[in-house]
Amino acid sequence: MNQLIQQKVNKTDLVVHDQLRQYLTFQAGNENLAISILDVKEIIEINTITDVPMTPDYIRGVINLRGNVVPVIDLSARLGRHSSEITKRSCIVLVQVEYKDDAQLLGMLVDAVDEILEIPEANIVPPPDFGADIRTDFIQAMGRVGDAFIILLNINRVLSVKELSQLKQVAGYEMGNDINEI
Repeated sequence: MNQLIQQKVNKTDLVVHDQLRQYLTFQAGNENLAISILDVKEIIEINTITDVPMTPDYIRGVINLRGNVVPVIDLSARLGRHSSEITKRSCIVLVQVEYKDDAQLLGMLVDAVDEILEIPEANIVPPPDFGADIRTDFIQAMGRVGDAFIILLNINRVLSVKELSQLKQVAGYEMGNDINEI
């Protein structure tokens, strides 16, 4: 009986070890990137983005999302590329960035959303120590898809704690203004 239980445990371990993970793939600044589908709250079309004065170049502005002010970053600019040009394929990926017990809803302006990929855990490797065009602390891992690699972003590191606090101030500033003006 113990052998039977042991065999079931081992089979379960194998299944869990080789689980597929789902990632939303998108383009930003001519890079193919991805984030865990669990981090994605919503994908929305670009409507009106209100500029906020005296913010870094990568902060595109804020949007009104069902009465809430949500800061929007230009992911391409944040990754050190040129600012995104808004096209028909551009959209905003809403994510919740967390630090300790605090959370901030954030919109990431991307050039295009591609697809949801299932990547086996065996095809996910640690980020390189050098050679990436993106800051290595932004990279959670690399996902091998066929012969190519896709950069899997760590959304909690794309913005530092200091920058998160700055985004909260931006949202707080805009909340003081009439939300219907946004």
